[in-house]
Amino acid sequence: MLEQGDSARAGFLASMKLAARIALRYVGARRRQAGDAGGQSGQLVNFMSRLTISGLALSVAILITVLSVMNGFDREVRENVLGVLPHAAVQTEDSVSAERWQLLAQQIAAIDGVIATSPVLEVNGVLARDNNSRAVLVNGIDVEQELQTSALGSFMQQGSLQALTERRFQIVMGHTLAQQLGVGLGDDVNLYSLDISINPIAPLPVQRRFTVAGIYRVGTQELDERLVMIALPDAQALYREPQRFNGLRLRTNDVLAVNSLRAPVQEQLPQGFYLQTWTQWFGAIYENIQLSRTIVGFLLWLLVAVAAFNLVVSLIMIVRDKRSDIAILRTMGASPGTIARIFLLQGCLIGLVGAGIGLFAGSLLALNVSSLFALFEQWSGTQLLSADVYPVDFLPSQLMLSDIVAVCIGVLVLCLLASVYPAWRAARVLPAEALRAAD
Repeated sequence: MLEQGDSARAGFLASMKLAARIALRYVGARRRQAGDAGGQSGQLVNFMSRLTISGLALSVAILITVLSVMNGFDREVRENVLGVLPHAAVQTEDSVSAERWQLLAQQIAAIDGVIATSPVLEVNGVLARDNNSRAVLVNGIDVEQELQTSALGSFMQQGSLQALTERRFQIVMGHTLAQQLGVGLGDDVNLYSLDISINPIAPLPVQRRFTVAGIYRVGTQELDERLVMIALPDAQALYREPQRFNGLRLRTNDVLAVNSLRAPVQEQLPQGFYLQTWTQWFGAIYENIQLSRTIVGFLLWLLVAVAAFNLVVSLIMIVRDKRSDIAILRTMGASPGTIARIFLLQGCLIGLVGAGIGLFAGSLLALNVSSLFALFEQWSGTQLLSADVYPVDFLPSQLMLSDIVAVCIGVLVLCLLASVYPAWRAARVLPAEALRAAD
């Protein structure tokens, strides 16, 4: 029994080896250039094989590039936009002392999943310089604690967040806002609160002159145009909230699972306090990116499937062209299974070549698409991605190994399925009829 099993295994391995050698020969063979009918048929088959490989390569390259761009958008929202904004924030409309906030911060920081908290005095204001003015959202922050909950420090183009603590009345603003006001590092701007100072002559708005200590650029219009940062004591002085603030920012260990912390955090909140998460501010944008990735990915996989199933036509033509070869192999003792394996392996080899070329081209394009997109915008003089519409104003890209592996496996499976019918046709070729037709 063992000898029979070993013999069967050896026979199968020999059959696979023979099938692989013939399949490699068919894929790499040079077609005759003669003008006879057989040569013309061979040239047509060779052309169809090359067309199939080209279609697979093009569709795989497009799929890899687009998936990388969608990954880039996903990364920018998660790491950049959500890195600057808090993952969640506790707020209240009531006037609450700093001591009560500190006690609440300790209770929330003890919750599993919350890794940092920072106080904030979040108020509206107007920033003015000469004849220009802009409505802004003012964040009075504790710089040391803010650096634990926000990645804004890594987006600084000029200056730093730490400069807010070096002198009184320093301000950090976005790149877009600085351009609109025509200010740079070291320039002075006037920040007006919404409070009114009553005096015997006339009511005047409360305002203070600030010095620009830093300029950041995230690439998101909402942040670069509206958000300004000042030190918490300066905000308390300008807005007449001594030793008080109105919010507590939270950073979690998983930004995508922030809603799972809603219940335990709300259990710690006294009456009049409420919790907001990033999903209420930017959730719609993130969901749109995920939906777009799913839809676009599905459509591109259909494109790959069409290119893969073009292999059916190519292999059927190869089977017709190789009927005499199949007949000779059958008369020499090759089984129908061996014949079928030859064309199954040939289809997989064609798919492997097409996928390999497509993966190389797609990876190269994905790694350079951001630079190429920027060069095209510079050459055309138009901005294709506006921060008014999109979460970023550039084309991000992130090539992921998981996408490459999935595309490779998917293409090979599709090519294998596309090769089944031609292989079955080849296995059913009758040697006598094929040789008679060849004569």
